[in-house]
Amino acid sequence: MKAGLGWLAVGWLILTLSACNTMHGLGKDIERGGEKIQNASQ
Repeated sequence: MKAGLGWLAVGWLILTLSACNTMHGLGKDIERGGEKIQNASQ
């Protein structure tokens, strides 16, 4: 039972870290898009 919980915790940690990285990349993409719109309006 403990081994199963350990693997579950490892899997959850991996998914959490990869989702955080994905959101960071998405934030950068949105920021670049906003900069392009801002530059086009000037």
